[in-house]
Amino acid sequence: MGKGIVYLVGAGPGDPGLITLKGLRCLQQADVVVYDRLASPRLLSFVREDAELIYAGKAPGRHSFAQEEINRILAEKAEQGYRVVRLKGGDPFVFGRGGEEANYLAERGIPFEVVPGVTSGIGVAAYAGIPVTHRDYSSTVALITGNEDPQKEDSSLRWQHLAPGVDTLVFYMGMRNLPLIVKKLLEHGRAPETPVALVTWGTRPEQRTVTGTLADIEEKARQAGLSHPVIIVVGEVVKLREKLAWYEQKPLFGKRVLVARARGQGGSMAEKIEALGGEPWEFPTIAIAPPEDFGPLDAAISRLGEFDWVVFTSANGVEAFFGRMRELRVDIRALGAAKIIAIGPRTREAVEKYGLFCDLMPEEFVAEGIVAMLQEYDLKGKKFLLPRSDIARKALPQALAQMGAEVIEVPAYRTLPAKGNREELLKMLREKKLHVLTFTSSSTVRNFVRLLPENELPSLLEGVTVACIGPITAETAKELGLRVDVVASKYTVDGLLEALVDYFREG
Repeated sequence: MGKGIVYLVGAGPGDPGLITLKGLRCLQQADVVVYDRLASPRLLSFVREDAELIYAGKAPGRHSFAQEEINRILAEKAEQGYRVVRLKGGDPFVFGRGGEEANYLAERGIPFEVVPGVTSGIGVAAYAGIPVTHRDYSSTVALITGNEDPQKEDSSLRWQHLAPGVDTLVFYMGMRNLPLIVKKLLEHGRAPETPVALVTWGTRPEQRTVTGTLADIEEKARQAGLSHPVIIVVGEVVKLREKLAWYEQKPLFGKRVLVARARGQGGSMAEKIEALGGEPWEFPTIAIAPPEDFGPLDAAISRLGEFDWVVFTSANGVEAFFGRMRELRVDIRALGAAKIIAIGPRTREAVEKYGLFCDLMPEEFVAEGIVAMLQEYDLKGKKFLLPRSDIARKALPQALAQMGAEVIEVPAYRTLPAKGNREELLKMLREKKLHVLTFTSSSTVRNFVRLLPENELPSLLEGVTVACIGPITAETAKELGLRVDVVASKYTVDGLLEALVDYFREG
């Protein structure tokens, strides 16, 4: 194995969507990731499963590793031939000690690259609705450490130049030193009425912003109980927040939302949650697998021309069915004159990807909706094919049989419990960092509940909003002991999110 390389990657201030494309690519290719406390944990989901993860987080008074140890780890892993990513909150070269790490590597002849990130002073201010420069208010901006030892006799900060000479002052890691910062700015000519904003956990659901002036910001900070990490913005641009506070106005702002869909299927839902201002936390509780025995499905595919109706009750069923047809080299024209039913719009879209258009779709996207829709049809002697999950409800085939149809139900795929990080889930729930749980099927609920200690269920879900895609899923949740707060009237992801937005708007 040849000599490796170290990538010093800026993760941005917290919102994982703010990482650069190059930074994301480095993460996806990394053998080793050494990551900080302020880098979003969601970024680790992009790392290969076989990559080594090393936590090197630092909090005031609590360091996982001293900086010298971090330097040594980076060098040793690279010398062993690994591609190493040093994932740092914000930008590596802006109060991130990336310069020290780069210098250490350079002195030892170890290749490295720097991948800049959105620095907290700019990104956090923007998410609070504060542009650090503005033609009418600020032509200069300074990024300043707020972590200087207040006991130092001689400050390295030139307060006499900063206070009167720079329009916008942005202090990093300065909450502990807020009294000193205020004192120095007032001593060196900044007016007491100068606007100030304190933004904690900026760009995340926990973001809080407190505004005031140099005259009263200390008292307001005490009343708000703010603590590290905080970005301090001083200057006239803070006034613009009243008009420009876009992030905090979004309907799901402040909500971290669990998405319990199968791995690889939660992406579009996560994007929609982000667009609404929430933070999606993808935790698949189910996994999709091929059937244990392809025999029944293969037999049905071999005589497709015999069926009058083919009913798809999920997009997973569509993909599994047509995927198997492709593997068996069976032409799609073998469906002949069979009519196709899709249970809902997402399933219909999955069918249409194969160049087919559905004949029917119920108004209510559940099995009972299909039965109601078919009441006007004479089904006596008609052959129905239902390729679906091995654990699908029996309501549909039973009702069709009662209407005189001949029903062939075959398992096209299996729904299994996913191997998620149970300890991480429990930690998030115990620390009340999950605000909303969304369930899109009964199986997602069942497998979620299996992960929780039964005796802790009430306390873990206290204060957590539970949202279900429809009445069937909601009924399963209630049977398992969950309190259901939101049930979508339209049984789709969009309908679920609409119902969620309405719930918080009304609440």
